[in-house]
Amino acid sequence: MHAILGTAGANLHNMPGPRGFETDAIDLALLRALAEDPRGTYVALAERLGLSRNTVQAHMAQLEAAGAFLPFDRSINPETLGYPLSAFITVSVRQKELARIAERIAEIPEVLQAHGLSGSSDLMVQVVSRDAHDLFRIDGEILAIEGVERTETSLSMGELIPFRITPLLTR
Repeated sequence: MHAILGTAGANLHNMPGPRGFETDAIDLALLRALAEDPRGTYVALAERLGLSRNTVQAHMAQLEAAGAFLPFDRSINPETLGYPLSAFITVSVRQKELARIAERIAEIPEVLQAHGLSGSSDLMVQVVSRDAHDLFRIDGEILAIEGVERTETSLSMGELIPFRITPLLTR
């Protein structure tokens, strides 16, 4: 197992993960390997890490059951679907209607994700659009939802730090 850990993992202890699941050195090695090659098969991962295929399969099943993997669609680039513009819309709502408003926002296909916020706005909604006119339409759809009080739209000028997890895995 020391070969899996390398020098950085020699002092690694089990780390609590989602739902009480604790990741071990093999889990972290598998996750690092998958971050480098997301399409790696169990056999390829086993060979790369010096493990048996059954060990890899068992750990992968545990990781999946613990919710370690995000849906595949998060890896699809919206630009290839004709949505080159990305924007963030902060939304202020009537607090008691937040759950219903979030459900309505989720019905808009161009909405990629939304986060509840603390502070002056209640939601941060990431959207994609075909062009500025399409973004204006999407913002209007959000504003038309009963209980939405105000929106503020910021166009993404470019992704400076793409989504990443490897620094956490190697920490």
